[in-house]
Amino acid sequence: MQGLSERQYAARVGLSRGAIQKAKAAGRLVLHEDGSIDAEASDTRRAAMTDPSKTRKPPAPKLKPVPDAAVSAVGDTLREQGLAAPPVGSGTTFLQAKTANEVLKAQERRIRLQKLKGELVDRARAVAVVFRLAREERDAWVNWPARAAALMAAELGVEAATMQKALEKHVRAHLDELAEVRPEFR
Repeated sequence: MQGLSERQYAARVGLSRGAIQKAKAAGRLVLHEDGSIDAEASDTRRAAMTDPSKTRKPPAPKLKPVPDAAVSAVGDTLREQGLAAPPVGSGTTFLQAKTANEVLKAQERRIRLQKLKGELVDRARAVAVVFRLAREERDAWVNWPARAAALMAAELGVEAATMQKALEKHVRAHLDELAEVRPEFR
């Protein structure tokens, strides 16, 4: 039966070839008749004969703490998509974080595409346009009583100045009501 060479066994167990040679000399390895190493039997014997205090422990993984804001953002993203989000304070699994990351990347690509197609507009620009249009509409209404008062006075048989004052009063009252309306841009 063919076993492993010293190099192959060293690579298998994560030790140096020198450490395998020392274990071989100390009788902690099981050898076949041809001198090759019986891997399974040697693993068992090495585990039984090796002092646990002399073994190297693998280094603990260095994990960076994740800010609470990032964890809550993952939960919010998952909930927005109708997916299961971790309970508050319980932490996030790698799969949940990866799913949230993929969802966010997809949303970002969709927004970028909508912007390229012209379906999405810049918020500041939209607010400026709405403000400009509202101002033009207000100015048109402020000037309307002066233009319409003479025509309406002639039709009704009243004095033009009196008609203009009445119209201005009502138009300004209506514009004051409209000034209190504040549109919300979300």
